[in-house]
Amino acid sequence: MYSDVSLFINGEWRAGASGKSQAIVNPATGGVLARLAHADISDLDSALAAADAGFKVWRATSPHERYKLLRKAAELMRARAAEVAELMTQEQGKPVGEAKMEAMAAADIMDWYAEEARRMYGRVVPARADGVTQLVIKEAVGPVAAFTPWNFPINQAVRKLSAALAAGCSVILKGPEETPASCAALVRVFADAGLPAGVVNLVFGVPSEISSYLIAHPVIRKITFTGSTAVGKKLAAMAGEHMKRATMELGGHAPAIVFADADVPAAARQLATAKFRNAGQVCVSPTRFLVHESVYAQFVDTFVAAVSAIKVGNGLDKETRMGPLANSRRVEAMEMFVKDAVGQGAKLLLGGKRIGTEGYFFEPTVLVNVPMSARIMSEEPFGPIVPIASFGSFDEVVAEANRLPYGLAAYAFTASLKTATAIGAAFESGMVSINHFGLALPETPFGGVKDSGYGSEGGTEGIEAYLTTKFITQVGL
Repeated sequence: MYSDVSLFINGEWRAGASGKSQAIVNPATGGVLARLAHADISDLDSALAAADAGFKVWRATSPHERYKLLRKAAELMRARAAEVAELMTQEQGKPVGEAKMEAMAAADIMDWYAEEARRMYGRVVPARADGVTQLVIKEAVGPVAAFTPWNFPINQAVRKLSAALAAGCSVILKGPEETPASCAALVRVFADAGLPAGVVNLVFGVPSEISSYLIAHPVIRKITFTGSTAVGKKLAAMAGEHMKRATMELGGHAPAIVFADADVPAAARQLATAKFRNAGQVCVSPTRFLVHESVYAQFVDTFVAAVSAIKVGNGLDKETRMGPLANSRRVEAMEMFVKDAVGQGAKLLLGGKRIGTEGYFFEPTVLVNVPMSARIMSEEPFGPIVPIASFGSFDEVVAEANRLPYGLAAYAFTASLKTATAIGAAFESGMVSINHFGLALPETPFGGVKDSGYGSEGGTEGIEAYLTTKFITQVGL
C-alpha cells in the first residue's frame, strides 16, 4: 500500500522541481518505505500563487457550500479510515488501532468545523444617532501557512485545515517529512471531496527553508504551528517581524497529581493508559507524576503492574499496545533521561533500555524517588518514561506543578470537590482534566499558556483564529 509521496500544488500531485527526495523510514524495522518529494523555492512560489488564487475563489464560496464540502470530506475519511491507519502505522509506528481512532477523530473534526462555517455570526451595534447603521462582520484572514508535526500526522493537520477552510481561507500545509503519507491522505480526502484547485496545497522539504520563505512572503496572512517550544519561538518571532497573525501550539510537561483521597487504583490504570499512548510521544501526555506520600507506595505498585502488561511491538500486530519511537534520536533521548535520573539517585523499577536492534523500540519505563534536579523533571521527555515523585501538602504540589515555564495540560485525581475546584484554579495551564482524560475533543478549545504557546484550536475558538473582525458604519442614503 505504501508508495512514494508527492507534493500537491494547485490541484495536482507532482514531484519537486529539483527532483530532490528523501527516504521515508519505517520506525518498526528501520527499513525504507518509499521516497518523499522535496519542494524548492520555485515549488513554493507555485504553491503561493495557487493559494492566492484559491483564496479569491474560496472566500467567495458561501458558508453553506463550504459546509457541504467539509461534510463530504468527513465521510470520505471515515470510509478510508482503515486504509489510512495502515499507512500511518507503517510510517509513524503507533498501533493500528490508535491510528484508526485518529483517522475517525479527524472526520469528527471536519464535521464540527463544517457546522461552524454556517455560524460565523457578526452583530449589529446600536447607533447613537438616527440613520446610522453599525455592523460587525467576520472575514477570512487570508492564505495560511500551516506547519504540523509527526506524532499525530492527521490530527494536528486536520484541526488547522478544517478551521481554515470553514472560515474561507486557503492553506499551504508544510507536512511532517517523517510521516508524510498520512498527511497526503488527508489532503487527498479534501481534493476528492471537490475542493477547488489551489485552496489546499501540500509541501515537504527542508523545514527551516520552507518556514522562513513562507512566513515572510506577502501572500501569507496567518501562521499556525504545532511543535517544539524552541522552534515555535523562532517562527513566532518571524511572524511578528512581518506582522502576521500566529497560533502556536508548543511543548508541554504536564503534571499529574494524585491526592491522598483519590481512587488510587483507578488513577493508576488511567495514567498507565494515557502515558503510553503513542509511546508517550504526545504533547499533552502526563509527564511528571506527583503522588501524595500517604498513597505513594500503593500507587507505584498498582501502576507498575499495569505498565508491565503493556505489549510492545510492531503497530500492525493487533496485540500491540505500544509501538516504536519515531526515530533513533528519541531512543537516544530516553537513554539519556534514564542515565541522568539514576545517576542522581532515582530508582529504576521497570524498563530503561532499548528493545532489540531492529527499529526504535524502548521499554515502558518507571522511575521512582526521582529528585527534582533530574533533567526529566524539567525537560519534556516525549517518550515512554514515567518519573514518580511524592509530595506532602497542597501548596507544595501546586508550586511544583507550576514551577516550569510550560502550561499546556495538567491532570489531577481526587475524591474531593473542594480539592478539585482548588487545583483547577491553581494550575497555570491552558487545559486541565480532573479524574479523567478529557482533552482534545473537536468541540473543546485546545491550547496552552506560558512557553506552551498561545491561541486555541478546537471549539468555537478554533475558527476565530482564521477570522478578522471588520467594523462598518454607514449613514442611510
